[in-house]
Amino acid sequence: MSYSVAKLAPELIVPSEATPTGNLPLSFMDRLPTMRFMVESIHVYSHGEEPAELIRGALSKALVPYFPMAGRFAMSGGELEVACTGEGIWFVEATADFSLEDVNNLQLPLAVPKEDILPYFPPEDIKDVIMLIQVTQFKCGGFVVGIRSDHAMGGGAGFGAFMQTVAYMARGRAAPSVMPAWGRAAIPNPAKPILMGGPPPVFTPMDLQKLAVDIPLDHINQLQSEYAKETGERCSTFDVVIAKVWQCRAQAIGLHPDADVRVAFAASTVHLLKDVLPEGFYGNCGYPLTVSAPSGKLMNASLVEVVGMIREAKNSLGTVFSKWMAGDPEADPFRAPPDYGLLAVSDWSKVGFHELDYGWGEPIHVAPIVDDSPFMATCFFLKPPAPEQGVRLLTSCVVREHFGVFHEMMTKLE
Repeated sequence: MSYSVAKLAPELIVPSEATPTGNLPLSFMDRLPTMRFMVESIHVYSHGEEPAELIRGALSKALVPYFPMAGRFAMSGGELEVACTGEGIWFVEATADFSLEDVNNLQLPLAVPKEDILPYFPPEDIKDVIMLIQVTQFKCGGFVVGIRSDHAMGGGAGFGAFMQTVAYMARGRAAPSVMPAWGRAAIPNPAKPILMGGPPPVFTPMDLQKLAVDIPLDHINQLQSEYAKETGERCSTFDVVIAKVWQCRAQAIGLHPDADVRVAFAASTVHLLKDVLPEGFYGNCGYPLTVSAPSGKLMNASLVEVVGMIREAKNSLGTVFSKWMAGDPEADPFRAPPDYGLLAVSDWSKVGFHELDYGWGEPIHVAPIVDDSPFMATCFFLKPPAPEQGVRLLTSCVVREHFGVFHEMMTKLE
């Protein structure tokens, strides 16, 4: 069966009122080269009446307090900044000639090209746009909000806060629950410049296979109880689930026992800067923590030991972040290029996307849309589709020859 999506002419959604102009500086975290990429996601809803019209108006209102989002990236003195031009967010309205049920509610892997439900850059006369949104209505009455946003403006929590404001405005509120604050200058620059000089690293492409797994709450509770029984301490859902995934992956890929296997995840440092950051800050403020162990040790470790490794790394955040700020090269989280031994985890479960309600209820599911990136093994930590409870994992982390074993191990966790 062939499916068709018709897109109307794209437009720019500008703030509904006059907003400040001028350039705003980004923090060094925003300006890191690793932040200059577009994050893509879909937010699927079971029903809604003329959602594009409602969201269009709510965006225009939300861009008043979040006026930098309507600007453009610009270079000043060799540094990336945001020019508050008020030019707007790129917006596309679309209709589909099929129902959500026809495409499995847009569960991954997608049954339609991602280009059909995500907005893409307009002609060359529009450059350095910060955010693009497409609202697509389906024949069944459901709709999907497709978002592309530049990570240099903020992380998941920052864009989640902005979209929460859009949802508030769509439901009739006049102002955000917390007013946004720029505050980028409050983040201290490292004592020594963070340089990423020299020739660009050479990455080896890998034939990484995709897998989606739902871990039920009962299983998570069982693993947490096991940890608590042996240690007398509590651990988070993230700790125990990522520990299992990291270990399963190590057993599946079977590297040499002495080879390092690593798991990396972004840890928020907002609490470490709470004395300087204003309430409502929505910029990047994280440190990529990496946990490393010899392959043989990880494969043969108990759950308690692996969770302990994760928790030890999290407990070290204040120390390693301070060292990074002091210019210690050993604390540079980007010093080692990714290889097959690294698993990069991104936690989307608490950034607010799953709670976005424009007036017809929360989404039935939210998912990142990740291009085939054969250079880094990844795992996304999400909420499962309602009404299920637990964790949904979207992984692209093992090559074809290791997929069967990894799939079998992960299925045992379901």
